[in-house]
Amino acid sequence: MSHALHSSIYLGEVMHQRLRPVNHRFVYRVSAWLIDLEELEALDRFKCLSIDRFNLFAFYQRDHGDGSSTPLRTQIKSLLKQHKIETGSGAVRLLCYPRLFGYVFNPLSVFYCYNESGDLSAILYEVSNTFGQRHSYLIPVEADKAEVIRQQADKAFYVSPFMPMQTAYQFRLQPPNGNLAVMIRQIDDQGPLFDATFSGRRVEITQQSILKTFLRHPLMTLKVIGGIHWEALRLWRKGMKVQPRPIQPTYCVSLVNTQGVKLS
Repeated sequence: MSHALHSSIYLGEVMHQRLRPVNHRFVYRVSAWLIDLEELEALDRFKCLSIDRFNLFAFYQRDHGDGSSTPLRTQIKSLLKQHKIETGSGAVRLLCYPRLFGYVFNPLSVFYCYNESGDLSAILYEVSNTFGQRHSYLIPVEADKAEVIRQQADKAFYVSPFMPMQTAYQFRLQPPNGNLAVMIRQIDDQGPLFDATFSGRRVEITQQSILKTFLRHPLMTLKVIGGIHWEALRLWRKGMKVQPRPIQPTYCVSLVNTQGVKLS
C-alpha cells in the first residue's frame, strides 16, 4: 500500500448483560472491522479480502444501508444532506463484521460520519434483526470534542423477542483510534434493563493480520448467529416471555436530536 489506511481491524470482546427481570450475562471475543468507504478500492487488493465479491473475508455494500446497488458512501452522504447535516467530502467509516466464507450477520453496525476538518459530525446506528429488517438511528454529534460521545434515542425497532418496545437506548462511544468502544444501555421507566458493549484494540490491515484474524476467530459468523439463538433459548428457559412483533418496514431511518427526541 502506498499510504497507511484508516480502515483497520479491532480485536476485542462483546459483553451482553440482562439486568431485569432476570440476570443473564455473557462475553465472547470478536474481531470487528472499521471500513473507510473511500478505501474500498485499496482494500480490494488484498488476497484474502474482497469488496462486493466472494473471498475468505468480503465486504458487500448491499449488506448495509437500503440494500440497493447505490454505492454505500453515496447513500450515507445523501442521507446526511437530506437531514441537513453538512459534512462535505468528510470521511464515512463503518464499524461492522465482514462476510466470512460468504456469510455475515451484523446486529449493530456503526457509521462514523466526519466533516472536512476531521471532526465527527454524526453517528448512524444501523440495527438489524433476525427477521430481515433494518432500522437506523441518525444522531448529530455535538461539537464539544469530548473523548466519550453520549447520545440517546427511543427504541423504534423490534430486535430481541424478549425486550419490550417501550424502552430507550443510551449510547456511549469512544471514537475509533488506538482503542474503540461502543456501549449501549437500554432503559425503561424503572431504570436499566440491558447493557451491551464492544471494546477493541486497533490492528493495521495487512495480509498477515487478515490471516491472523481468521485463525483467531475462524467461526466468527457462526459465533454471532449461533450465539444469538443460544442466548435466546437460555432466556426462554429462565422464564422470559416473548414480546409481540409489530409490523415494520424492511428498512427505515430515524433522525434523532442530541436530546434523544425523534425528528423524522
